[in-house]
Amino acid sequence: MLVLGMMLCGCSQTQNDTSSKTEVSVQSEVSGESKEESKLPEPESRDVFAMDTYMVLKAYGSNAKKALEEAETEIQRLENLFSVKVPTSDISKINANSGNPVTVNASTRTAIAKALEVGDMTDGALDITVYPIVREWGFTTGDSETEPYYKIPDQWLLDWHLGNVGYDKIIINESIVTVPTQFEIDLGAVAKGYATDAVNEILEANHINSALINLGGNVYALGRKPDKSKWKVGIQNPADTNKMICTLAIENKAVITSGNYERVFELDGKKYWHIIDPKTGYPADNGIISATVIGDSGLDCDALSTALFVMGTEKAIEFCKAHKDIDAVLVTKDMKIYITDCLESIITMEDGLKYEVIKR
Repeated sequence: MLVLGMMLCGCSQTQNDTSSKTEVSVQSEVSGESKEESKLPEPESRDVFAMDTYMVLKAYGSNAKKALEEAETEIQRLENLFSVKVPTSDISKINANSGNPVTVNASTRTAIAKALEVGDMTDGALDITVYPIVREWGFTTGDSETEPYYKIPDQWLLDWHLGNVGYDKIIINESIVTVPTQFEIDLGAVAKGYATDAVNEILEANHINSALINLGGNVYALGRKPDKSKWKVGIQNPADTNKMICTLAIENKAVITSGNYERVFELDGKKYWHIIDPKTGYPADNGIISATVIGDSGLDCDALSTALFVMGTEKAIEFCKAHKDIDAVLVTKDMKIYITDCLESIITMEDGLKYEVIKR
C-alpha cells in the first residue's frame, strides 16, 4: 500500500484560518505505490483554493483536463452563491434582507432544503441559523496569531442570539427563501458536500471513471484506481492528529468527518471548538469528538457528520441503527470507536485500535 502522506484538512487547515464554515472534516488519503502501481498513468491534477480551504482534484482519462477545468469553474460559482464573505452571494442577500423573501439560485435552494431536511431528521442537531452564535465565538472572523478574536461570549448575548435560532422557521417557496427578521444563516455544514456532488457529476458527464476529489477534506472516490484496486481513505485520530484511527477501502463513496480538533482554542485549561450546539450556544460537547459519515452523496454526508457530532454518543448510535442507509465511524471522548456493521469488510484499524459494531 502506497502512502501519499497527505493530510486532507477540512474547512480550516490550522487554528489561524479565517474560515466561515461551520463544518470541519479531516481525513488522510492513503493509497500506495508498489512496483506495479508506479507504472500507472499519471493523473490530471488541479489545485484549487476556494471556500476558505485548499482543494485537490485528481482524475484519470482522456477528458480529465477538460473535466477538471469545468469542475474548478463550478466550485468558484458555488462559492459565489454560498459564501457569507461574498456580499453578492445568495446567502449574503438572505442575511441582509432577513424578514423579506429573496429569490435564490437553484443550487442554493437545494443546499438549504437539504439542511432543513437533515435538521428535521436529527431533531434540530443541524441548524444553519446558528451562524450568528458561531460568529460571536470568533470562529468566523479574522482569528490569527496577531489578531486573536476567539472568545467566550457573555451569556446574555448567547441567550439573545438563541432567541433567533430555529431552522424550522425558514420558508422555501420554489426559488424564494425567507428567514425571520434578525435571523442569519450559513451553509458551511453543507457547502463543500454540495460542491463534492457537483464535481462528481461533471466528471461523470466527461466519462471519467477514476478520480479522487478532495475538497478540503471532503473526500469522494469515483470508481477505482486505474489498477482496479479500491481507493484507501484514512480517518484522522482526534486524540493525535498526526495519526489515523483507520483506513477505508472505498469506491463511489464520500467520506466526510466533523471533529473537535480544528478551529479550536483553549482558555483556563478548557478547549472550545467551532461546532456549536444550537440548544446551548456552546460548542457541542455531548460525548463525540469525531463523527465520520460514508455514503453515496457528499451533501448528505457533510450535513449528517455535523448532526451526529452535535447529537452525542447515544443519540448518534440510535440514529445510525434507525437509518441503515447511513454508515458512520464515531469516536468518543474516552476513545471508544463505533462503526456501522457495513463497514467491517472495508475497514483496517491502525495502531491496534479496536471498535464496537453498531448492528442494524
